[in-house]
Amino acid sequence: MGFASTLYSHFNLPTSYSHFLPSKSKFGLKTPNALLSYASSPSKKMPYHKNVPPFSSSKRFLVLPSVSGIWNTIIGAGGSSQEALLAIRRGMLLFRQGDVPGSLVEFDRAIELDPRQKAYLWQRGLTLYYLDRFEEGAEQFRIDVAQNPNDTEESIWCFLCEAQLYGVDEARRRFLEASQCLLGTVGRDPRPVMRESYDMFKDGGDPEKLVSAFLLGKEHEFFYASLYAGLYYESQVYSCNPSLLKFM
Repeated sequence: MGFASTLYSHFNLPTSYSHFLPSKSKFGLKTPNALLSYASSPSKKMPYHKNVPPFSSSKRFLVLPSVSGIWNTIIGAGGSSQEALLAIRRGMLLFRQGDVPGSLVEFDRAIELDPRQKAYLWQRGLTLYYLDRFEEGAEQFRIDVAQNPNDTEESIWCFLCEAQLYGVDEARRRFLEASQCLLGTVGRDPRPVMRESYDMFKDGGDPEKLVSAFLLGKEHEFFYASLYAGLYYESQVYSCNPSLLKFM
């Protein structure tokens, strides 16, 4: 188990990306706008269920003060490492505000200050995806998968990057190849919605069935089913006709 997964399991924080995605961006996100925030209270824009408990579906709180304090202790953070963590915080905030290029500057600065951060910077992978820098995004997610193989989301985002580069069929071949390489080290994702989402990308399932399966489930399950169904459709449309993506 990689350091990130150990840290998150220690704090019992759910792993997810949605709190990091911006609610509004000049880049025109192709996924649902009303995404969960990593603020300390439920987002008023949450479209499906209103009374979402704080932090109910946001696991990856590397930037929480209590967590970052433990992080500093374990990695022996000196001045440069602490500055790197501050750069990551700034990058996440800028992304959420819609300044995607600015967020990349901060994430790259964090790596310059402390190269060890790159192995855990899934946030940088999302930024690269939304800047259409798919090759670099795929590389970032593969590095993260190697450190945290129990989390299926990095694998899915790597697929999404490679689908833009090579098409869905080649992306799926690479997806399966990577899964075979990690066989024996990849654990079972404890989240049913992510297991089903992972299988959909791996096997080419039906996004409508995924959403229907969690329609009456928990708030975050329905949200993530909808999110990954939308991302799946996006990868298919772009692969068939990249020019259609501007209409999404």
